[in-house]
Amino acid sequence: MAEVQPRHIDLAICLDTSNSMDGLIDSAKQKLWAIVNELATARPRPLLRVGLYQYGNNGLKRDVGWVQKVCDLTDDLDTVYGKLFGLTTNGGTEYVARVIRAATEELSWNADRGTLRIIFVAGNEPATQDREWKLQDICSAAAGKGIIVNTIFCGREQEGRRTGWADGRYAFIDQDRGTVAVNTPFDKRLTELGAKLNTTYVAYGNGGGGGRANQALQDSNALKAGAPAAAERAAAKSTLLYRNAGWDLVDAVRDKKVDLAKLKDEELPEPMRKMTPEQRKEYVEKQLAERARIQKEIQDLNAKRQAHVKAEMEKQGLSEAKAFDAALRAAIRAQAEAKNFTFEK
Repeated sequence: MAEVQPRHIDLAICLDTSNSMDGLIDSAKQKLWAIVNELATARPRPLLRVGLYQYGNNGLKRDVGWVQKVCDLTDDLDTVYGKLFGLTTNGGTEYVARVIRAATEELSWNADRGTLRIIFVAGNEPATQDREWKLQDICSAAAGKGIIVNTIFCGREQEGRRTGWADGRYAFIDQDRGTVAVNTPFDKRLTELGAKLNTTYVAYGNGGGGGRANQALQDSNALKAGAPAAAERAAAKSTLLYRNAGWDLVDAVRDKKVDLAKLKDEELPEPMRKMTPEQRKEYVEKQLAERARIQKEIQDLNAKRQAHVKAEMEKQGLSEAKAFDAALRAAIRAQAEAKNFTFEK
């Protein structure tokens, strides 16, 4: 039987960073890895890239409508997460249609016809403030390029409809309720295993040192967002959606991004420079095997964690229905299934 090829998912997240949206940004920090873990259960395996925009912030440039591309579409999820932690709020004018237009036109969308291309834009002010661009027209233009636009209004459903948010695929959330984050007895060990996983990464090339440092920094950032966020990040690092071929030699060799035999000595980490070609190959294979072992341990432990979270939510009568990540995950899942993806759970 022929191997099923991975398929691309490009996901752009556009966040309102005006004064009242701290809760939304905190939700994104807490739950990005939960969204990644949801997509990790999709088949065929997705090749995920995420991009990030902010809008509605007085610190941004007025001549472009207070809209900024924070991060282009990338499979380097640590970079995206770091950019999330760099967002700050500052009151401003929210041009919803304009940020969707910018994401549609500026991001490096994958051209493969089977790609699932999704934009999420979230905010809490009327979507009708922009006199130059209309949300309905911009959503139609995006659809013409094969991009699905999802609008998430932070407030009451009818208020969102009244203020023009319902021209995309529409959901509403209560950002002030925050996200549902359940602490479990497994969080600490998962975080420890996530840190242990870092020891299997082999930094190479010009970006190696920076990539390794950023990986550790995003571990720290996830922990700042709470123990559940750190556990979700560890789980995400155990999946094939967490890829670092740009700086990690193990991923680069596995994904056939580099030919180990052709790398110059100065591109390799110090311990590998004195190795023979065969020793280098064995070293990378050893790191890959150790990584797989730790990832399996993380996955087994995370299954227990997920069962605990489900039971605890039922016990406490908790609901994610109006949470930011629940709106994203539900929409992504439905739209992926419409593109003939299936999910394991």
